[in-house]
Amino acid sequence: MIPSHNSYASIALVLTLCYSCLVNAIELTFELQDKSKDCYYENIEKNTSTTLEYQVVTGGQYDVDVIIESPTKEILYRQVKSQFDSHTFTAPVTGPYAICFSNEFSTFSHKLVYMDLQVGEEEALPGIGEQVTVMTQMEATSQDIHEYLNKIIDYQTHHRLKEAQSRKRAEDLNNHVALWSATETAAILLVAIGQVFLLKRFFTEKTPSQMQYKSMY
Repeated sequence: MIPSHNSYASIALVLTLCYSCLVNAIELTFELQDKSKDCYYENIEKNTSTTLEYQVVTGGQYDVDVIIESPTKEILYRQVKSQFDSHTFTAPVTGPYAICFSNEFSTFSHKLVYMDLQVGEEEALPGIGEQVTVMTQMEATSQDIHEYLNKIIDYQTHHRLKEAQSRKRAEDLNNHVALWSATETAAILLVAIGQVFLLKRFFTEKTPSQMQYKSMY
């Protein structure tokens, strides 16, 4: 995957870059600045099945604009202010496909976005997909274990994303509560100080009769 020129700043902030093994899969988490648009390019062969999965982990209203564009500038997928989604498409032509994430509608909120791009189908385990006979029990068990491990990896990734999202929301809530508590404390102190000065002035203020009595002497 090749990033666009205006996305080098966000690439420097990439937090996670995972496996690229039997299937051409790229999994990363990056920060999307406010009023910005980042595009990533991947060369895909014609008639190749590709799946894009993304989720906004933190920032603002947890939404971004997403576009998948073919080499012929055809829009294959478009979502406006989407929080998460998964989309599978078959490449109509061979060439570089653009996956763009836009946060241009946001004036000050940065977004942390998770993206998982899988190009093509995963190959069978070595020695299993090449045979013409029925798989033995050991081979079938190995294939099942391999599939289960892939599912476990996906589940762990989603749980980590949910945990990060929940932790960020808890931190934001804690900051709001602390700020509100500090504001209430400051307001109570100001009211208390104002009452003290008001009462002090009330008891020390001279009445007109006292002022007239003093002027006679």
